[in-house]
Amino acid sequence: MKMISINELSKLFFSQIENIERLSDNTIESYKRDIEKFLRFINDKKLLKIDELRERHIRLFLMELNSYELSRNSISRQLSTLRKFFNFCIINDYLENNPIENISNPKYKRKLPETLLVDSYEEIFRFIGGNYEVKESKRIKVIFELLYGCALRVSELCMLNNSNIDMIKKSIRVLGKGSKTRIVPIGEMSIPVIEDYNKAFNPNGEINPFLFDKKGERTNRQHIYHLVNKILSNVSDIKKKSPHVLRHAAATHMLDRDADLIAIKELLGHENLSTTQIYTHVSIEKLKKSYKKAHPKS
Repeated sequence: MKMISINELSKLFFSQIENIERLSDNTIESYKRDIEKFLRFINDKKLLKIDELRERHIRLFLMELNSYELSRNSISRQLSTLRKFFNFCIINDYLENNPIENISNPKYKRKLPETLLVDSYEEIFRFIGGNYEVKESKRIKVIFELLYGCALRVSELCMLNNSNIDMIKKSIRVLGKGSKTRIVPIGEMSIPVIEDYNKAFNPNGEINPFLFDKKGERTNRQHIYHLVNKILSNVSDIKKKSPHVLRHAAATHMLDRDADLIAIKELLGHENLSTTQIYTHVSIEKLKKSYKKAHPKS
């Protein structure tokens, strides 16, 4: 077994997920925050070598996390990060026994995502058209069209290049989580919105490499979040007004119209079908509400 300090092991782990697994920047930052939090804990305990760690140390760490009143979801994510880190150590012969092996994630009830009505999406376009000057409204409409029409994640939207869009095949090449590429279809109603945007922002045919740019750089997540939040606040009373709501809405509306769950999984770029199945619960809840409101025996 190779002997090396835990701090050095963490650096090797970060190199692995950045350069070999090539995870997204947001995922890497999340792993780093979790690992660094754990390192601070074990350094305070004077634990410097990976083989000194025992199950009791992990449980003490969990007790400390609980003292911060973190959500069960946050603690589960922290444990998942540690599992990945310890698996890395075992695979690379830095550790023989996994100290987290017998520790399970806390059970929690998964919250159903809020979603928009189809009429709300139509209201979004009316609001954009009536509150922004013509050129800017074309840009904003494309942003909403891709977040909803193509069910993209906001990070995927920001990473889009003009070369990723094939108007002939009516599809977009998307770089998703874990640097995995998928092809997403563009709907017939989205095509003219994208064409109007290109004509307005590239009148001479000199197309910027980035689909959305801000002063020569890619548009960032914060800008998209602020924009979507502002517009949804004017057209909807749902609590969460993030770009992800549009992705939720796309999946839910497709399922309500009898789309195949596997097809929705591929469109969204989910790794596991269980992640996609949350939308079946959304539709069931909607059915329950309709039944309770309308059925005489409810």
